[in-house]
Parts: sequence; structure tokens; C-alpha cells
Amino acid sequence: MENEEWVTGNVVLRVHGEPLEMQLTVPAAPVKPQRMLPIFQQMSSAVVDLSVNSLAGDNIDVSCKAGCGACCRQAVPISEVEAYQLADLVAAMPEPRQSVIRKRFADALAHFVSIRWFDELTDLQDMASAHLPGFSPEKYTETVTNYMKEGIPCPFLEDESCSIHPDRPLVCREYLVTSPAENCANPTAETIKKVPIILKPSKALLKVGQTRNTEGLSSLMMIEALDFVERHPDIFEEKTGERWAADFFGQLTQTEIPAPETPADTP
Repeated sequence: MENEEWVTGNVVLRVHGEPLEMQLTVPAAPVKPQRMLPIFQQMSSAVVDLSVNSLAGDNIDVSCKAGCGACCRQAVPISEVEAYQLADLVAAMPEPRQSVIRKRFADALAHFVSIRWFDELTDLQDMASAHLPGFSPEKYTETVTNYMKEGIPCPFLEDESCSIHPDRPLVCREYLVTSPAENCANPTAETIKKVPIILKPSKALLKVGQTRNTEGLSSLMMIEALDFVERHPDIFEEKTGERWAADFFGQLTQTEIPAPETPADTP
């Protein structure tokens, strides 16, 4: 924004044994976490790129490409921050596209509510949290896989390609495979080989900015985003960009990282 002050600093992480150096420029003033999403997206893409590059020595290529949208029928867990970002993205769309996208969200949510998919998922998550004997990783995987079997595409999927690719959730950025693309329509542990992502910014973002609105939830599903935002006014706190960045990298590395006390040079 015009006349806004910014702070620039350097971050160094180690991914797959290789240093990942990034220069980040963040708002100096307190902001809500949505303002930080482009920076978190930049971080996610950098981690993924380094992970993909680590495969080059083994002559392994990523199978994913535009027009291959089989994975866009999976359940997509997103953070609370991303839910509001996606709602803002849809609200900014012109008509009639906005109404089309809203209907896709509503129809998908209604379908999975009607077949009690969310109930089953919540029951399993509750059992896992309470360490009850009824939970098994296999059952959880089966429930998540059942979502894809319903064949309902992401509301943003157009011609088997993502129509919001620059703004897609972090978890989508981190899902890449090296197995044959044709295997993605019916994925199993035996037929799908994912690109290993050691540091997952998507998981870090689940905790960053989380409010009481999602207390007790491990994540939201993307098809819940518009309904969730409509029912829950934005109550995110404001922090400086440095503090948000420190929180994010602390979650990413599971280490408490203090925010710098002295601002760096501003551009």
C-alpha cells in the first residue's frame, strides 16, 4: 500500500541438506495474517522447488502439469487464514463467475454433509485426540480417500486446471507426484509416489493466526471456507510483519524464534 513502511530481512533454512536462503520484505506496522499470505506462499513455493530440485540427481521428474486435475478431487485441508483469503478472492470475482463458484462451494458442501462424511472424519479425529482404541490410521486414510471417490472437483477447477493457481492453498503447492499421472485418479500407497517435502509450510500455517473460531479443529476443508467465513466474523489479531514471520518460522521449525528487536533497512 502507498506510504506503508516495510522491513526487509534474510532467512536461512536447511531443506534436504541444502541451504534455502530467502530475503523477505514484510509490513512494519501491525497487520492481520491475511496480509502475510503472499510471503507464506513464497516460502512454500521455495521449499517445494528445493525438494523437486533434490530429485534431479536421480533423474526423477514430477508428473504434475496443467490439465492433469485428478488430484483436484481430493479433500483439501486449509488454515483459518486461508479460508478468509479464499472468501475475499471469491468476493472480488465479477458476475456471473462469482455466482458459479459460490454454487459449486455450496453444492459440494451440501453433498458431503448429506453423506455424513464430515461426521465420520470428526469422529475419527476425536478418537485420535483421545487415544481411543477405535481409531486406526488405516480407517482415517480410508475416510479421506472416500472423499475423492465421490468425484466432486474443486470449485476452482476449470478444464482440469486450477483457475486460482497463484492463490492456491499451501497444501496444494506441496502435493506433487513422480508416479505416472494416470495413477492419480485412483491413488493408493502402492501406486502414488509423492515428492518428499520435509518442511511443510501448510502445517505451520494451520497454527499461525488461529482463533477461537477454529478451536478444537485440526483444519478446515476448503469446501467449508465460504460457509465458515459467512458464519464467523474475522477476529484475527494484528501483529507486525516481523512477529508474524517469527511465528510462522517457529511453527515450521518447531522452534520459538524471537522477532528482531531492531527493524532492518526499509526499501
